[in-house]
Amino acid sequence: MTNPQPPIDERRQAWAYLSRVFEGPSRELTNLLNNRRDPEAIAQGIRRRESWLGDILARTHTRYQDDRAKADLTTMAAIGGRLVTPDDPEWPAEPLDAAFRFAASGKSDTLRSYQEDAVPPHALWVRGSNLRQLCAQAVSIVGSRAASNYGSHAARLISAGLIDHHWTIISGGAFGIDSAAHTEVLARGGTTIAVQACGLDRPYPRRNHDMLTTIAQHNGALVSEYPPGATPQRHRFLTRNRLIAALSSGTVIIEAAWRSGALNTLSWAAAFGKITMAVPGPITTAQSLGCHERIRNGDAAMVCSADEVRQLLAKIGDIDVGEQYEMQFAATPVQKLSRNEMRIYDATGPRPIPTDQLAHDAGLTIGLTVHLLLSLAQQGLVERNGNAWQRAVSPDPREVHAGVG
Repeated sequence: MTNPQPPIDERRQAWAYLSRVFEGPSRELTNLLNNRRDPEAIAQGIRRRESWLGDILARTHTRYQDDRAKADLTTMAAIGGRLVTPDDPEWPAEPLDAAFRFAASGKSDTLRSYQEDAVPPHALWVRGSNLRQLCAQAVSIVGSRAASNYGSHAARLISAGLIDHHWTIISGGAFGIDSAAHTEVLARGGTTIAVQACGLDRPYPRRNHDMLTTIAQHNGALVSEYPPGATPQRHRFLTRNRLIAALSSGTVIIEAAWRSGALNTLSWAAAFGKITMAVPGPITTAQSLGCHERIRNGDAAMVCSADEVRQLLAKIGDIDVGEQYEMQFAATPVQKLSRNEMRIYDATGPRPIPTDQLAHDAGLTIGLTVHLLLSLAQQGLVERNGNAWQRAVSPDPREVHAGVG
């Protein structure tokens, strides 16, 4: 199910114009936006070549007259797509903010984090379901395009185990490991995101057109930083890799050779403070040399199953988010809930609330919401009332406001 089309107003046209005028991320544009400059004012200033824009005038010199904003938005609408911006509730602020704040903090040992493209996207073109909801519990799986039977089987096995616990699988839509992960998700009715290095009006690779279209039409999403008509080019794949890493809680590589784009994605995950994981491969081939090197150097944790991936990802809140310590080790059951369980619990109340309303209020998918509600019911924290849910009466008065404040 796709999201409703946002109105094509002046502000959205400004965002679309900036998406085409700037190639991928721009630190100068990011700084202007962070200083509360409106996208309309920036777009107008670029068109008029106003001096206050400084170096941005030179950066946009060859493209500033290429104003196809309304046409781009119309093209995307015709294929069921839309432009998602930081103005929109759908914007995946949580994973992006965490990733790029860590990259800017200087804590990362990965040199890529200090390069120019270590800045967030300004807007994202999307076809499919709500991006923020899909990213609420997501892991990236990437690897070789020339995957072996072993690698493809490993990708399907790990994807299947994660899907069963309502994790969204993020990958790049390419042949090999990417396709194995995506197709396993589709076969099981799960959710997946394919991040593209081109305009979404021309899904790439072409031979995966049917798979990519199915992703967009069946509770998943296609995502790109590039406007309609943009062609897949090598540098765009490298820039795209940072989004695959940034939108997820962690990255798993399967069958990455000594020089591999998958290793670039894993480096970005490290630069963002995300969990980095690698699946070992047979020592009789060179397909997994990159995986083995990252494991040997301590740059990736070795994982051999979905349960091992989940165990590592479950520690993210404990390690990287200070307030999660209190929820993890507090004396009351509510304070021990995971972040997503807390989002659902906070959305409930003393009166029954329909499941779809709870999902909307918590910003999660229906499937994940039901999964979490059943878990909360087993813990005695919520009760089912027909097609609705309400909080269970707690004998401990501290539970009334647990986790708040």
